[in-house]
Amino acid sequence: MLLKRTNIEEKLIRLKDDEKVSQGILAEVQKILAADSECHERIEKNISGGQDNIINAFDFDLLETDRIYHIDQIREICIDYRLRFLNSKYFKGKIPPDAVSKIKRLEKEHNIEVKGFKIIAPSKLFKLEDKDDPLLFAPIGNNYFYLIHKWGNDLHPLRKWLMWPFKGIVNLIFVTLVVSYLVTTLVPEGLFSKSSSTTEFWIIFFFMFKCIASIVIFYGFALGKNFNPAIWNSKYFNA
Repeated sequence: MLLKRTNIEEKLIRLKDDEKVSQGILAEVQKILAADSECHERIEKNISGGQDNIINAFDFDLLETDRIYHIDQIREICIDYRLRFLNSKYFKGKIPPDAVSKIKRLEKEHNIEVKGFKIIAPSKLFKLEDKDDPLLFAPIGNNYFYLIHKWGNDLHPLRKWLMWPFKGIVNLIFVTLVVSYLVTTLVPEGLFSKSSSTTEFWIIFFFMFKCIASIVIFYGFALGKNFNPAIWNSKYFNA
């Protein structure tokens, strides 16, 4: 059996065609990467320069209903845990790549450009980085918001109870009274007189209450603190 002779010209032509195909594939990959990079930059720009009063035209048949929340539900959670629900442009932390990827997928599925992002996070996260868990939302109209992504660590399990005194003036007074009573019980008997009496106990209690209440008032006014219902959607640091 005779072997076919090698035609160098044919080999050159074939090699040239293969290179053209490779260059075409490379150009297509570069085009896809460039488009993806532009999309990434656009999404980050939309997050960092968030707008108010935006309604995203999502296809509701494609949305996960368990990720849709009304503003009243968001408000209740923010008040209970002393969190803020603000426009994403006030957020000073880092938006993770996973969040951007989910936004890309949403935009592709719904064929829209998602805007008007909002974030639930502790107050400090809107001024400096922290380790608590922010949640990224997009508005879908009629005071409903769609949860896109959550990142970071969960909140402390006792945060709701630790923030309970700050839900209102009645809560704060009640906690101040309880703390004053507990501190009064720690005062040794006969410290101020030879014999203890009920009258002496309540005098010490009243004194303790005034001291602790003064500290609370000073802390509140000096640092510009306010109650949870007043700050949950406030963009001001000293609200």
